[in-house]
Amino acid sequence: MGENFPQPLLFLSRCAALVASSWELAVPRRKDSPQSARRTQREILQHFSANSVASVVSFILACSFAALCILVAALGLGSAHKFYAWPHPETSAKTECASVSSALLGHSVGFCVVFPPGYEASSNKRYPTLYFLHGLFEDEHSWIDRGGEQIWESLTDQGELTNFIVVLPAGGRTFYVNSQDGQERYEDFFIQELVPEIDRRYRTLAVAGERGISGTSMGGYGALHLAMRHPEVFGSASAHSAALLPKFPNPLPTEGRWGFYARVLQGPFGSPLNESYWEANSPLTLAEHPERFAQLALYFDCGDHDRYGFEEGAELLDHILSQKGFPHEYALRPGGHGWDYLHQYLPFSLRFHSKLFMQAQKANLRTHAKGETR
Repeated sequence: MGENFPQPLLFLSRCAALVASSWELAVPRRKDSPQSARRTQREILQHFSANSVASVVSFILACSFAALCILVAALGLGSAHKFYAWPHPETSAKTECASVSSALLGHSVGFCVVFPPGYEASSNKRYPTLYFLHGLFEDEHSWIDRGGEQIWESLTDQGELTNFIVVLPAGGRTFYVNSQDGQERYEDFFIQELVPEIDRRYRTLAVAGERGISGTSMGGYGALHLAMRHPEVFGSASAHSAALLPKFPNPLPTEGRWGFYARVLQGPFGSPLNESYWEANSPLTLAEHPERFAQLALYFDCGDHDRYGFEEGAELLDHILSQKGFPHEYALRPGGHGWDYLHQYLPFSLRFHSKLFMQAQKANLRTHAKGETR
């Protein structure tokens, strides 16, 4: 309880205690009159005339100190929203969850949108957009509920990120691809229906350079897959702990880690698992032809103790891209897999996208300026 008490008020309360002590020194209570809790101005003046000048000085200092305390506390309260998330319409983020009806899928798909501070204050300003894809067994609320929004908002408040919209679509267990049997065309839905609908509903900057995609685990796989296949839609992509697997062993084990992979991949990649379809969609395969996404800015990382062994795939992706001479950012970081890992390293991808968004905005301003001078 005490840890959440606003610092300016705590400071003011301590000042009040010190002022009270100074008042007691300047105007002590009369010992011969216990009832005189209140004293008249005349009594106070009699006390000052009967005591030394030091009492007067103490009283003046106490009053001056009280005024200083009030001023400092007022300044603190004026900026308290930045540190204590007190409500402020121009600096607090807003979240909205809704759904989009998909003709391609034959059902609605949920999503959440997190708006940057100031979005509601202006009706004309448009913003870059970052799509963040959740992992397996998660949903569109996970980034909000498990700390992603808090990290993003904190970095934004500190001025480390430019303002951008975050879109959190529900991906189920699709791996964000079109299923092998053609029943769940999630990739087509994402590119043909979701992104255009987000641009229609919200004030986005609907160009590739102002649109990024990121994700974790299954979502990391999806972010790399979608960005490599659709560079006309996304100008930047990042992934944490992406579900990147080298070639499957033959025969494929039914137990252990590989047995788990086979079971969770059967939905989007065929039942029984169609390894050819998996490999055709894998970012490791797509990375063999970087000329197809030549302008894509790419960042990815993975923990060196990932419990699913995804660091092997991350290392392989880094190796393939390096051999092809494709510029990218990669880091093998201390840690495991999941939100404990993300709490440490999500800021790296957020800063990566923010930097690219700012570069795109500056380039657009230069282009407009040149056009106006002609």
